[in-house]
Amino acid sequence: MVAYILSILAAVGGVALTALVFRKVKQADEDRDPNGPSAAHAGAMLSAMFLLVFAIAIIVPWTTADAARLNTHAESQSAIDAYWAAESLPGTAPQEVRTALRDYVAFVIRDEWPLMAEGRMHPVGAAKMDELRGRVNALGARGDAEEDAKATVLEHIGAVSAARAQRTADAAATPPIGLLYLTILTAAVVIVFPFLAGARPRGMAIAPLVAMAGLLGFGVFLTWDISRAFDGPLAVGPQAFQGAMQEFARIAGGM
Repeated sequence: MVAYILSILAAVGGVALTALVFRKVKQADEDRDPNGPSAAHAGAMLSAMFLLVFAIAIIVPWTTADAARLNTHAESQSAIDAYWAAESLPGTAPQEVRTALRDYVAFVIRDEWPLMAEGRMHPVGAAKMDELRGRVNALGARGDAEEDAKATVLEHIGAVSAARAQRTADAAATPPIGLLYLTILTAAVVIVFPFLAGARPRGMAIAPLVAMAGLLGFGVFLTWDISRAFDGPLAVGPQAFQGAMQEFARIAGGM
């Protein structure tokens, strides 16, 4: 924070020093016109700054949401693969593993997804996967076929756990808070800049400024509203896990 403040002060000081030097050497005329080169240059740069910050504030959560959506499909697909591979486990393990996988996916949809909108995960979900991994790891396999099936199921469960860890990171991910505040600041400066430059619009001349302020306000609100991958207009839904539940039912029905 100190570095940011110092950089701002340095920039302001540079402008003040430049203005003082040119005033001393008297190589430039005074510029008091709201339509003059100073106001035009500053207005263009402020608009460009706002557009840059606004674009970053939109792109960062957009890409995070896309990555989170792909990860949910990877996690649900790994659960489906584990469900298929459990068929070759010894004894009653296939039914037990498949029941545990159905419980886990149903738990994610029913209990965990609402918490993810707040950037949190339910601790029971990780415990369920650890318990399932330990249960499969403790199975006594006889023969190469059962050993291979056990290793395959463990591999898919490991993939589910890895995807779950990434989903945890996706749920907690937000754009840097400074970026969101900078979006508000630059939008506010763009709105009041004409008045700072000396313009005093009257009548219908103020209508475009009002429209611009309204759109900028909506844009700033949007950057906050989409800041979480599992909440807001870009929210990633549990469709991948709902599809996994349907696939479980299809596999079980076909056996």
